[in-house]
Amino acid sequence: MSEDSRRALAEFLRTRRTRVRPQDVGLEPGPRRRVAGLRREELALLAGVSADYYQRLEQGRDVRPSDQVLDAIGRALNFTAEESRHLHGLATAARTRARAPRPPEPDVVPPTTLRLLRSMTAPAIAVSRFLDVLAWSPLAGALLGEFTRLPTAERNLLALLVHPEADQSCPNRAATVAELTAMLRTQVTADPAHPRAVELVGGLAVRSDEFATLWARHDVADATRGQLRVNHPLVGEINLDWDAYPIPGAAGPALIVYTAEEASPDAERLQLLAGLVDTSTAVRG
Repeated sequence: MSEDSRRALAEFLRTRRTRVRPQDVGLEPGPRRRVAGLRREELALLAGVSADYYQRLEQGRDVRPSDQVLDAIGRALNFTAEESRHLHGLATAARTRARAPRPPEPDVVPPTTLRLLRSMTAPAIAVSRFLDVLAWSPLAGALLGEFTRLPTAERNLLALLVHPEADQSCPNRAATVAELTAMLRTQVTADPAHPRAVELVGGLAVRSDEFATLWARHDVADATRGQLRVNHPLVGEINLDWDAYPIPGAAGPALIVYTAEEASPDAERLQLLAGLVDTSTAVRG
């Protein structure tokens, strides 16, 4: 097991164990607890493994848990399906012999997807697995505003929102940042040595205490849909739903499409914005 992979697995287990209250799993909390969440011995008992074995897991020792043991730990910690997948992925990476890194392939938006974006009347963006904005539809460009004029390396959804002043344009900014951070964690775990992952996480952690705190929580999410509130200077607040779709023929990028409920005030504001701005601008970053 590689040291980095063992450490990642250990940190994930520790953060999850400290969040489960004894009463959540049928244990008496007791009057004199000096640890948050479950004790290691309690979790080991619930998972059906020895306390020494589980302790070595959390210490990042060379332990190779089976799928059955991982499933038992996940059940004891009330894992979601996403957290269970993440746990198995971490354990698989830890069991795999480290290989020499290969040069990463650039994230490319296929020409057919660029044509689709140019023709779309709904706001839509193509993002890399690390949430870099690669291309956008004309109306999405109107929503993003000055963001589209930033240098390519700075066009990242998390980098856009970790600034507290972004509260003015995104009223639910804090919740959105937490969700995006959990999505990023899932992608970085799959390829932790990717140069863009290292650069992005390191840069955000230095610039933003908020991001550093969220990153240390080890939350994971493989979100395919969500909601976004935008306070646009021209038309006011717009509440949008979004869905993410894998782009055919491209392993990394995904297409995120934003829609408003039909005949709603949000749909009217979106239509008003489309009529106020130049929607013929290029969509490629």
